[in-house]
Amino acid sequence: QVQLVESGGGLVQAGGSLRLSCTVSSSVFHEMAWYCQAPGTERELVASIVPGGSTNYADSVKGRFTISRHNAESAVYLQMNSLKPDDTAVYYCHLIHVITRREYWGQGTQVTVSS
Repeated sequence: QVQLVESGGGLVQAGGSLRLSCTVSSSVFHEMAWYCQAPGTERELVASIVPGGSTNYADSVKGRFTISRHNAESAVYLQMNSLKPDDTAVYYCHLIHVITRREYWGQGTQVTVSS
């Protein structure tokens, strides 16, 4: 069983930055991603990174957010810059195991951006 634990959320003013961390109980050499979910909306992809290192971003965060992976620390990060009130949501870490294709989710961390 793979466990994901997010941290780093909080309250920040518009224009500020936050760095989210996702600690994984196994290797991070899987398909990793960050999703967000605002109240009353569907959970949606923010950014993803695959074992080869290629990344993908939602159009709304391109140029502002960066996803990265630290294999030795078994962690995935989401650096969030130039935050906007529309970024307010619960952010979830997601893993798809490259062999079993099972999916795992963290418990989420709240990000609130004030105007």
